[in-house]
Amino acid sequence: MKPILNTIIVMLLSTAVLFAQQTVDFETYFSDQTMRIDYFHIGDATTEIVTIDQVYQYGVWAGSKNHLIDNFNNGKYYFKIYDAASRNLIYSKGFGSYFGEYQTSSKAANGIKKTFHESALLPYPKQKITFALEKRNRQNILEEIYRSDIDPADVMVIRDSIKDQSVKVFKSQDGGDPHVKVDIAMIAEGYTRAEEKKFKKDLERFTEIFFRAEPYKSHRNDFNIYGVLKPSEESGVDEPRHNSFKNSTLNATFNSMGSERYLLTEDNKTLRDVAAHVPYDALYIMVNHKRYGGGGIYNWYCTFTSDNDWSPYLFVHEFGHSLLGLADEYYTSSVAYEDFYPAGVEPVEPNVTALLDPANIKWKVLMTEEIELPTPWEKSAYDEMSFAWQKKRRELNNKIAELKRDGAPEEEITAVEKTYADYDRDYTQKVQDYLKASKYYGKIGAFEGAGYATKGLYRPMTDCIMFSKGADTFCKVCEASIVGIIKHYSE
Repeated sequence: MKPILNTIIVMLLSTAVLFAQQTVDFETYFSDQTMRIDYFHIGDATTEIVTIDQVYQYGVWAGSKNHLIDNFNNGKYYFKIYDAASRNLIYSKGFGSYFGEYQTSSKAANGIKKTFHESALLPYPKQKITFALEKRNRQNILEEIYRSDIDPADVMVIRDSIKDQSVKVFKSQDGGDPHVKVDIAMIAEGYTRAEEKKFKKDLERFTEIFFRAEPYKSHRNDFNIYGVLKPSEESGVDEPRHNSFKNSTLNATFNSMGSERYLLTEDNKTLRDVAAHVPYDALYIMVNHKRYGGGGIYNWYCTFTSDNDWSPYLFVHEFGHSLLGLADEYYTSSVAYEDFYPAGVEPVEPNVTALLDPANIKWKVLMTEEIELPTPWEKSAYDEMSFAWQKKRRELNNKIAELKRDGAPEEEITAVEKTYADYDRDYTQKVQDYLKASKYYGKIGAFEGAGYATKGLYRPMTDCIMFSKGADTFCKVCEASIVGIIKHYSE
């Protein structure tokens, strides 16, 4: 592998290029408050309608005052803010959305239209602005799909209204001024008023878990972490396949998009109202539950369950999606998406590639010298092992769901859950042993199998937190990308 010094130089050069961007003077265009633009996103796989819901003014601005233009070129969507008078671009941000994921589902393909509530946050403008939304086409080129003028002085703007006396705020990591820190809001979901102490304990626990992994460990002082609790009426969240439904604050649910472990909420307005009690760049939703479940959408939010054996992994992995824009590198687990990455198109995420131009692979400067591309690895045996476990996992999960729906005795359910946990733990260890025995373990190349695709997409290393839940580190490509994001918010 290349010397560590070379890697550091590459990371610094990449950051320099990233921030060689259009300079926007914050004081000229913005005041130090937050504008939240709420809008509805409506459609199916082929149609898309956007309409403004409400505009808010509140709080301090959490983001950087120096880096106002997003040049990461990541995310399915971008929102862009133009000064209406000069037409200058003064703010931008790439993101993913629940609607964007829904468009890849079978329901959307069958013409079933749905409405999603979404929000765009920006520093509060001093003058009239134009709010524009852009979306990537099938070739990943951004095209404008919506624009609307917004007057920050409009009497219909709701000002300083985000005040809920039932909300409590705790701070578990104090790095200082939010303008030069990565500000994370960890929102409670499924915690009752009687479980406030549990939420605080979980907040502290996961704050320490977050800083175990590099590069977070070395950048701890670049973060603020807040815990925000609005108590739920009932403990836990909805489990539709178990015929279990709870009255929780954010209305999060398992089986989102039809996937048993996908855990999301469509109640964006409540989420944003609760989160508005603190300055934030990123949103975690910490779900008070013992099942394995989570999800992460780029620059939107991520979820994880607090009390599963694999919760520490979920916590770090899902954040890789939500703030960092990293792709899933696994490919054998079933997902709710169809045609998520179009064939023959290079993904925008920094850690997967279609290898359309091997001579200029996106992580070329980090690659192991003279490594073969694509990089051979023991894929066929891994696939056989992994697909066999996926089949077993589905059978056990279906059995657990059936028992719970039928009201089976608790000891019978517990026995099957233990069987599942034992199989899962044994399989995870088997995978780790297998990958570590690989000829190219620890090398940086292009390993086929990534982004939910067994063929045609490649990941940088044999293992990574974005590939397997037994991994305890990010691959070097992901790690370099994370450092770039931290710098974006903390400089």
